[in-house]
Order: sequence, then structure tokens, then C-alpha cells
Amino acid sequence: MKVLGIESSCDETACAIVEDGKTILSNVVATQIPFHRVYKGVVPEIASRKHVEWILPVVKQALKEANLTLDDIDAIASTNRPGLMGSLLVGLTFGKTLAWSLNKPFIAVNHMLGHLYASHLANDIPYPYIGLLVSGGHSIICKVSGFDDIEVMGTTVDDSVGEAFDKVAKFYGLGYPGGVIIDNMAKKGERRAFSFPMPKLDSAEHRYDVSFSGLKTAVIHQRDMFWNEGYEKSDENMCAAFQETACKTIVSRLLRAVDDTGLKTVVAGGGVAANSRLREMLAERTDLNCIFPPLKLCGDNGAMIAGVAYHFLQRGDRSGIDTTACARIPQFKKGLQLHRR
Repeated sequence: MKVLGIESSCDETACAIVEDGKTILSNVVATQIPFHRVYKGVVPEIASRKHVEWILPVVKQALKEANLTLDDIDAIASTNRPGLMGSLLVGLTFGKTLAWSLNKPFIAVNHMLGHLYASHLANDIPYPYIGLLVSGGHSIICKVSGFDDIEVMGTTVDDSVGEAFDKVAKFYGLGYPGGVIIDNMAKKGERRAFSFPMPKLDSAEHRYDVSFSGLKTAVIHQRDMFWNEGYEKSDENMCAAFQETACKTIVSRLLRAVDDTGLKTVVAGGGVAANSRLREMLAERTDLNCIFPPLKLCGDNGAMIAGVAYHFLQRGDRSGIDTTACARIPQFKKGLQLHRR
């Protein structure tokens, strides 16, 4: 079964064709970074207009790279939540219209399910496992028992980790996107130059939750307070220390989930899953089987959407032509299940 997957939840116009939920025949991503860099963040209006301009050429390119025609496609899938409403509507409307015109099945996919599935495109991963979803909009620790059977154990109580990276980079004028820039600068810095505080969320209610608001504030407004004598107050040192604390915050909560569930496999997904220090920290845990997606599948892409859609289709699910987009999904709480609708 060949599924054409469309992803347009934020500022990447993406389309991929995946066979049987595993084999990537093509994976095209048109990035809008140059258009948003001047604003040091994504401008929703610009994003949606670029999606309108690029969606058809990107789909055509995906078909060309796969050496297929629309007649060869068995089903169409699009992201319908969460994300920027204008951006979502472009990809969703295009996907529904294409499926309707070709009389082919259509599946609307939750973007979060896609990021957690990305590692499955390159690995055979048995369920259950502990999932780590870290991106510009989300920081989630969950128990994954199936492609759409995901129990949220912990999440952020304020900012997401990706948001913290971007805002620190913006404040210091380091550039955009902040996560990649801070990661690269941190490799030239000294982690011990600053001792930034880690959040204290030790109650049973917040056992697996993370927080980045206090860390972000300390780095932006109080870094002199946490500077260690003997080290230079450089941007490289600041980035290294900030990244170290942010990654330790995530890993400490993740390991709690591992200990409490007894599950020794950890699967990561989302843009921050590309962070080199986070990967190093988890690789150091030789008692765990830590799996990350290939770097090209950490960011938004159509392959993860097509991969998830295949399993819905195999189960007999279909999405109606009246399926709509939703910018947000319910506030994550302990025990909440992530579903497509």
C-alpha cells in the first residue's frame, strides 16, 4: 500500500510517499526558514501563504522522486492537528480534495502521533516503550503501547524545551532557528561556566513533568548570578551550560518514567530529538535501548504522517470529507490518550 502523506502544521511544506508504513519512496520538505529568519520566529500569515504557493509543486516533486503517478497511490493522508490553523488548513484541504477527486481513502493524522512514529520508519521497534516527544511546541513523556495507544505521563507545566531554545537565541541575537544554533555554539563552550537552576517538581502530581520557564528567565535575565568564576562570560559558554541544564531536566524525568514502568526502550521524536547533547546523554545509558529518528525525520515531514496513516488504513479507519483542522489539542494531563481525532 502506497500512502501519500502531507504535512503543513507549521512552516515546512512537506510531502512523502511511504509503502506499507515503512519504506520511504520519496520525502520532500520545502523549508520556509529564510522567510521567517528576519522576524526571529515563525509568522503565521507568511507560513500559510507559502504553503498555498508551494503545496502543489512539493506534491508533484514527491511523485516524481518516487517515479509514480497519482494512479499508483492507494490513499492520501494529511496532518489536521495541532499547529497553526492557517497552515493546517492548506495541507488538510489539499489532501481531502485530492482524495475526493481520485476517489481514494483519506486519513487525517495527529501531528504528535507522527513524531512518535518517525523512528519506526528506520527501525523495527516492539511495543510498549517510553516515548519522548520534544519540539518547539511540546515536551511530552509517555508510555507508548501502540501507534495510537499513547498515555501521557508527563509534560511541561509552562514552556516547551524547543520554545526555550528559540527564545534564548532570540534574546541574545544568535539567530534563527535557535535550537540548531545553540547546539552548534555549545560544542565550542564549557558546560561548567554557568550553574543554571533545574526546576523542582518533586510532588507526585508532577513526578514526570518538566519546566523551562525558570531556566529561560535565569539565562536571559540573571546569567551573571549563575556564572562560575574562572570561566569566560561568553555566548558559547552560556549556550553550553543552558543546553546541559535543559537536557538534564528532560533526562531526569524520563529516567523516572523508565524506573517506574520497568520499560528499557526509549524512543524519541520531534525537532529537539536532533539535539546532539540530548542524544549523547541517553547514549551514555548503556542499560537502555535509546532510539532516535534519522536527523532528516526529526523535523516536520510527510513520511511520518504517511506511516501513521497506513496503520489506520490497515485497521479499516477512514476520515470523512468533513474532517476539519484543530490548532490545539486538549491540555495534556496524566493518563490522557493521544488520538487522531
